[in-house]
This record gives sequence, C-alpha cells and structure tokens, in this order.
Amino acid sequence: QVQLVESGGGLVQAGGSLRLSCAASGPGRTFGNYAMGWFRQAPGKAREFVAAISRSGTITYYAEYVKGRFRISRDNAKNTVYLQMNGLKPEDTAAYYCAARTQGLGSSREYEYDYWGQGTQVTVSS
Repeated sequence: QVQLVESGGGLVQAGGSLRLSCAASGPGRTFGNYAMGWFRQAPGKAREFVAAISRSGTITYYAEYVKGRFRISRDNAKNTVYLQMNGLKPEDTAAYYCAARTQGLGSSREYEYDYWGQGTQVTVSS
C-alpha cells in the first residue's frame, strides 16, 4: 500500500512553467520499487496519459502532446516524482494525477497502475 499526494498545481499564463510533485508514503515496498506515471483529466474529457518513468528513473515515456515541453523525473531518496511543465498551453488545463505501478516499467495504460493520488489542478490562461 502506498499513499500518493500531488502538489504544485496552480494558475499560470500561457507559456509559463509549473513543477508538480508527487510524494509517496506508506508501509511496504520502498518507493524505488514502483514505476510512476502522470495522467491528466480535463473537464468533460477522459483521463489521459502524460508521462511515465521506470523504477530507477533511467527510462521515461511521454505523450506526443507534451513531448519536448514536459519532463518527468524522480528522487527515490525523497520518495518523490516530479513533472516539470514548460511552455504551458491552455489545452494543458486539467487535474493532474500521479500513479504508482508495482509491476513492470512505466506505462501509458491507466489500468496498469495500482495506486493513484487525489490530483492537483493546473489552469493555464490564454
């Protein structure tokens, strides 16, 4: 069991930057044993994949619509995964969720994740 808490969301103008954090806590596996992902959900839309990272942090995956603008990273000593978001666009407005996966590498598939945070809101104004 792991608890995930996202932070760092807020209101930013188009072209601006935000860094989201997701802190993990709880008994059982150490943080380094989880592959991690970020997803987002805009109002009225399905949740979609943003980025994922392997346990060691050496392998990363990005959705095409954020590639080159967003960067996922992790600090296993701090039990935290980050999402650096640059060049934000109004269409990036959404609630952002982090997720942890106990098997395999990072994944773009929601159903492959075992634990989810409550989300943090990102709003990008034009």
